[in-house]
Amino acid sequence: MGLFDKFRKGLKKTRDEGITAQMDEVIETYDEICDELFDELEEILIMGDVGMPTAERVISDLKAKIDNDGITSVKEVRETMKDIVAGVVWGGSYLKIRTKPSIILVIGVNGVGKTTTIGKLALRLQNMGRSVILGAADTFRAAAIEQLQVWADRAGVDLIKHGEGADPAAVVYDTIQAGKARGADVIIIDTAGRLHNKKNLMDELNKISRVIDRELPDASRETLLVLDATTGQNAVNQAKDFKEAAGITGIILTKLDGTARGGVVLAINNELDVPVKFVGVGEGIDDLQPFDADAFASALFDMKPSHEDDDTLSDFVSGVETDD
Repeated sequence: MGLFDKFRKGLKKTRDEGITAQMDEVIETYDEICDELFDELEEILIMGDVGMPTAERVISDLKAKIDNDGITSVKEVRETMKDIVAGVVWGGSYLKIRTKPSIILVIGVNGVGKTTTIGKLALRLQNMGRSVILGAADTFRAAAIEQLQVWADRAGVDLIKHGEGADPAAVVYDTIQAGKARGADVIIIDTAGRLHNKKNLMDELNKISRVIDRELPDASRETLLVLDATTGQNAVNQAKDFKEAAGITGIILTKLDGTARGGVVLAINNELDVPVKFVGVGEGIDDLQPFDADAFASALFDMKPSHEDDDTLSDFVSGVETDD
């Protein structure tokens, strides 16, 4: 199954029950393009977890493109909307892994699928020929360490761990030393994502960052926030808090297949100016997919992607940017 087909399957609920179905219903009721059509489309976007700022941008861009291209047919509005959506979510989605080792910090609150995501990401990198080592620096919960061990075993990668309540920075230090000694290409660190006390979270992440700066000063580094797509606008608000506390470089959006709120991707990209780098489109271990704007927009509107061949698309999109 190619990337477009995976997105198409993952966005089925959004197409059938969410903003796509509602937009189709509205477009079919109009014989000509008019302000009332734009108003209704904007309202659907706002109510569909796209949010007001992003909805206003989408409709403004839609109007401009329709004027510039001289579009007069209502039937063409849908395809034009697809192009606008792709433009909103485009850019910066590749995971930057340019050094050996590179380091990835993963944060996210309980229940969003953080541990599962780390396991799937580790497996993806392993399948690309990258050696990976994991660090269990979310020491707040013993269950987090145990779950990460299960996924490390599934992915066939090493895990560095201490006991519950251990100093997360000490775990990071030991993981980096092990990564250096074993010649790992990528070090992935599971960090605590508690938001009930942002100061503690910030202090903890700052301490971890100081360890990384000291031990791997020139390493490529990503700080990825895992969000649950089913929470809609709450995910956007959560991301704003984490961006303030942790300086995130990218977002992994899980459970996209389990929600009609796929429009939240637009809000995340537009309001936060932080790219979505991967999305979870199923329960399988290989269902963590690199985010591609054209595949997303095409699947959202159930249209053929702009890429000439989706098999080619699935071959070259790995989600990882390297110097290889």
